[in-house]
Amino acid sequence: MAEALSASDIETLFTRSDGGYVFARWGRPVAPVVFGVEAETLTVIKGALEAVVTLAGHQMAETDPELGANLMVFFCRNWDELPEVPNLDRLVPDLVPLVARLKEAEANQYRIFRFDADGGIKAGFVFLRMDDHLQAVSADVLALSQIVQTILLWSDMAFRDRSPLAVREGRTILRPDIAGLIRAAYDPVLPVAAQDASHALRLSARLQKAQ
Repeated sequence: MAEALSASDIETLFTRSDGGYVFARWGRPVAPVVFGVEAETLTVIKGALEAVVTLAGHQMAETDPELGANLMVFFCRNWDELPEVPNLDRLVPDLVPLVARLKEAEANQYRIFRFDADGGIKAGFVFLRMDDHLQAVSADVLALSQIVQTILLWSDMAFRDRSPLAVREGRTILRPDIAGLIRAAYDPVLPVAAQDASHALRLSARLQKAQ
């Protein structure tokens, strides 16, 4: 059995590069839509989403009453394709400058979130530029990785040194310690959002109780 994450480990996963602790989970059912992929890949992505949402004990929906779709995943070959998506500039602030920054950084992925009044995740946007690196990743691994990184507002540094996934008996799976943390994060007794590092202690306590 994998060792549970310590409170210090958990704090690190939600402490951003500017030093602030910021945690949020989805505050409403997830209503996804995916652009730029074939039907077979779409099925893989939705399967990964259903698995992770079920793990969290959260819900999915066909539509969000306010936004229609509240989780949008965009696959593209070139960042310049994004400003051509109708009305995307209404959903993503400063889209053109964002595209310029992504091009300059030679980034191949980017995630942005919007939040409800109580701080819970209201909407998520995932952008993937399918460069040689991402094309070399199988659809199921790419889908699981992206959904895991979207189910919570992790630190921008959270998985730079270690992936949330692991290989077990030749299969790529969600790391058991990260799976446990996701379950704990969606415990109804915990808040949907937090900006105090003491929240990591509460997450740690939920993890220990679950063992």
